[in-house]
Amino acid sequence: MTDGLLSPVRAGTAAEAATGDHAWLRALLDAETALARAQARLGTIPADAPEAVARAAGAVTDPGELAVRARGAGNPVVPIAADLRAATPYAHHGSTSQDIADTAAMLVAARTRAPILADLDRTCAALAALAERHRATPMAGRTLGQQAVPVTFGLKAAGWLLGCLDARRRLAAVTLPVQLGGAAGTMAGYGERALDLLPLYAEETGLAEPVLPWHTVRTPVVELGAALAQVAGVLGKFATDVVLLAQSEVGEVAEPAAPGRGGSSAMAHKRNPVLATMIRSAALQVPAYASVLMTAQGGAAHERPAGEWHAEWQPLRECLRVTGGAAETAAELAEGLRVFPERMRANLDRLLDVLGEHGSDTGPGAAGALVDRALAHHRALEADRGSS
Repeated sequence: MTDGLLSPVRAGTAAEAATGDHAWLRALLDAETALARAQARLGTIPADAPEAVARAAGAVTDPGELAVRARGAGNPVVPIAADLRAATPYAHHGSTSQDIADTAAMLVAARTRAPILADLDRTCAALAALAERHRATPMAGRTLGQQAVPVTFGLKAAGWLLGCLDARRRLAAVTLPVQLGGAAGTMAGYGERALDLLPLYAEETGLAEPVLPWHTVRTPVVELGAALAQVAGVLGKFATDVVLLAQSEVGEVAEPAAPGRGGSSAMAHKRNPVLATMIRSAALQVPAYASVLMTAQGGAAHERPAGEWHAEWQPLRECLRVTGGAAETAAELAEGLRVFPERMRANLDRLLDVLGEHGSDTGPGAAGALVDRALAHHRALEADRGSS
C-alpha cells in the first residue's frame, strides 16, 4: 500500500520502499533487537534474551494499529516496547523511547541514502558522458532568460555534473549515529558499563558511535536534512534547464521517450517534460521540509523536547523519500536525454548575427578546458571511492 498518489516523483521508487510505514516499523524493531544483542554481548542481559526479543518483534507487523496506539504516549515506541516486554522482560532494557526512535530514524536514513547515492552516481556518469560528448558543441548561452554569448553544451553539462558531485559528497559525509541516552541522557538505565555498550550498539546496527547522547542536540538530523536539500536543489537546477531547453520555441533537448510519458489530457500534440517536472517538484518541496528540522533544533529544550522532536519525523521522511525519488528520476533523465546540436547551431546563428552587428566577442572562451577540468574532477572522485 502506498500514499504516493499526490507525489509521483517518489511513487514506486527505492526511496519510497525504504521509507514507508513498514520500513519504518522494521527499523524500530531492528533498533530494539540490536540493543538486546549488544547488551547480551556485554553480559548485562541473559545470552538467550535477544532471541526472545527477535521472536516477539516478528509478531509486530501492523503499523496502522501501532499508529493508533501511539496516540496514548505520543510516539510508536511505547506500544512496541509493551508488546516486546510481554514476551520477555529484557526487551527495551534501560532504554527510553527516543533512543529507539532516533536510532530507527538513522537506520531508515542509512537504508535510503544507499540507493540515493547509487542514483547520483548514475546521474553523474551520464552527465560526464554528455559533457565529454558535447565538449565542443556550440550553443547560445543565456543570462536573465535572454540569449547572451556562445557557450558549449558540454560546459552546461559539466556544470550540472559538478553540482551533483558536490551534493553527493556532502550527503555521503553525513554521520548517522545511534542514540543511547536513557531517560534524561545520562545512560543511567544501562548500568555501570553503559559506555561500553555504545560501540557494541553501533556495531550491531552498522551506524556510527556518538560522543554523547544527542537527544536535544539535533545536529545529525539537521545535517542530513540540509544535505538532502542540497541534493534536491542541484537536481532541480538540472531539471529546470531541461524544461527550458525543451521548450517548443527552443527545442535543443528532449526527454527520453516512453509509452504514455508526457501526454496531456487536453492537448494531444504535446509531449511534456514530465521527468524534469517531477524533479523540480522535489527541489521545491525538500527545502521546506528541511526548514522544519532546522526550526525544531532551536526549540529542543532541556533533556526531552515537547513537540520539536515529534515534529521532525514526517519532514525527515519526506526529505528522504522525495529526494530519493528525484535522484532516481534524474538518473533516468540524464541517461536518456536527447540532444539536438543542429537546433543549438540554428539558435546560435541567429545570436551571432546580432552579436556581429554590435561587434561583440563571439568565441566560446575556455569552455573546452573547463569541461576537461570537470571531467578530471569526476574521475578523481571515482578513483578515491574505488580505493576506499
